[in-house]
Amino acid sequence: MEQPTNNKLWTKDFIVVSSANFFLTLVFFLLMVTIAVYAVDEYDATTSQAGLVTGIFIIGTLIGRLFIGRTIDIIGRKRTLIIGLILFTITTLLYYVHLGIGFLLFNRFIHGMTLGMASTACGTIIAQIIPKNRKGEGIGYFSMSATLATAIGPFIGLYMSQHTSFQMIFALCLAVGILSLVTSFFIYVPKVEMSHSDTDKKGLKLSDFIEPKAIPIAFITLAIAFCYSSVLSFINFYAIEVDLVSAASFFFIAYSAAVLISRPFTGRLMDMRGANFVMYPAFIIFAAGLLLLSQTSNSFTFLLAGVLIGLGFGNMQSCTQAVAVKLTPVHRMGLATSTFFIFLDAGLGFGPYILGFIIPLTGYSTLYIILGIFVLASSILYYFMHGKKDRITVVQTSTSV
Repeated sequence: MEQPTNNKLWTKDFIVVSSANFFLTLVFFLLMVTIAVYAVDEYDATTSQAGLVTGIFIIGTLIGRLFIGRTIDIIGRKRTLIIGLILFTITTLLYYVHLGIGFLLFNRFIHGMTLGMASTACGTIIAQIIPKNRKGEGIGYFSMSATLATAIGPFIGLYMSQHTSFQMIFALCLAVGILSLVTSFFIYVPKVEMSHSDTDKKGLKLSDFIEPKAIPIAFITLAIAFCYSSVLSFINFYAIEVDLVSAASFFFIAYSAAVLISRPFTGRLMDMRGANFVMYPAFIIFAAGLLLLSQTSNSFTFLLAGVLIGLGFGNMQSCTQAVAVKLTPVHRMGLATSTFFIFLDAGLGFGPYILGFIIPLTGYSTLYIILGIFVLASSILYYFMHGKKDRITVVQTSTSV
């Protein structure tokens, strides 16, 4: 059974899975902004150790996605989500166990793996239950749950770290995990029939872990996520440099507001006119946001850059995810979703490390200029890897109607 027989989008299952994705992402970003301080305060960690405590979570997430992308339809999509949430909750509880910095690193790695499992299951289930002719709109709304979490998570984390204890922070994360787990039992996921080519395979191949049809659009996702990682990781440092610290706390609020307002329209536009009608303007807007950020000198232009980056990257992220699942058959949506997130996480996770070598040579302002130009150049790559094919498909569809 590929899709529900009706055309309804806002079903109970859609809302529950989107909520679970919101809570998972909330915990991820909440801990990302607080765990390094926790490692230093509670374990006397060095700066490099504290950085590793933060980053090893993303490595675990990547490995979790690689593993679950191949096995999700063997285990079952709903069962994978429940198992992932159980393990996610258990590893959250283990933050209360003090066995040294080594155990904290181990738990962060496993916690990341469980997030990779559960969030990939969320994305796969959503791709399955959304009506076929509303894929772009549905995935746009679904990914808004993560967008909200990217703004709310860091805000809650920083607020709680200033006004309460780390034990209370972990308690909130634990409560969120339990809530997600309990509600996941009430989700109905239609059974997916496995093809003989998937059930009778011998040996291991790359296609067992990565969906080949999703690689071109996932590669575009990696390129733009690499550019966005410069904002995610260094915006506070840049704000200090340009003396706009007070505005920095509202940057991601402006970003999220732009995404929340625009996604309902861009999702429908993609469904009606194809991905190109969203992607090409988004490349230009994202680049404009980075270029404006490089020249900002006041709070207005700083926050306006956040709005433009939200309109650009925020919509490109949901659009490329929708393309990835549209290109693949229903029984390989798990691999397609996993492939998309692996490339997205790689761009966001390894980008700051690579850019860290460039910043001492260029400074932040010049870096954002370079990345703005890189985003524009990526639109050419998009044309050859997917845009040209998407245009042909849209033309064929319109002429056949």
